[in-house]
Amino acid sequence: MRGRDDELWVLARDERAAFAEDLERLSPEQWRHATLCGRWDVEEVVAHLVAAARTGRWAWLRSMVGARFRPDVHNRRRIEEHRGRTPAETLERFRAVVGSTTAASGHTPAYLGEVVVHAQDVRRPLGIARTPDVAALTPVAEFYAARDFAVESRRVGAGLRLAADDGPFASGDGPLVSGSTLALVMAMAGRAAYLDDLTGPGVAVLRDRLTPS
Repeated sequence: MRGRDDELWVLARDERAAFAEDLERLSPEQWRHATLCGRWDVEEVVAHLVAAARTGRWAWLRSMVGARFRPDVHNRRRIEEHRGRTPAETLERFRAVVGSTTAASGHTPAYLGEVVVHAQDVRRPLGIARTPDVAALTPVAEFYAARDFAVESRRVGAGLRLAADDGPFASGDGPLVSGSTLALVMAMAGRAAYLDDLTGPGVAVLRDRLTPS
């Protein structure tokens, strides 16, 4: 298990480094651009990733207790704590945690997933054409299909056959949903923007699940 975790952290480091390269090219206006992550703009997403890479188990627990176990309050406080005075300073803080293996629990695929999903939350709206490595996406897809953790990914994909057309990931039984590993990961993470990248009779089921009632 330790060896596998080490491999996943190497993948997380590589994905953070690639994301930092993309962020270096952003204009001041782009740092304020909306993302796929709710109300957070680009800088807030980056600050959230800094917070995640600097918050261990006990710090996370103290923060959650202080927020009365309200994740939105916890996340907002940690974003404000780890955001710099300027986007450039926030980027420097992100660069400083590229190699971090700090996490609030031992669910390493989930923390790799946080990096790849939030990077796409920024890239997609900005039209940045970079796709994470399938080797990084596959363990995230497997984890998301197996359990709900930070997102209700298992519930989203329940009763469907999810199959990647660019890698080995496949999971579940039921109406087929096929497409890139990235699109499957993002759909399981609740990002409806990626549904148009998927095909198969199960896509209608996913669309129904990801459409706010």
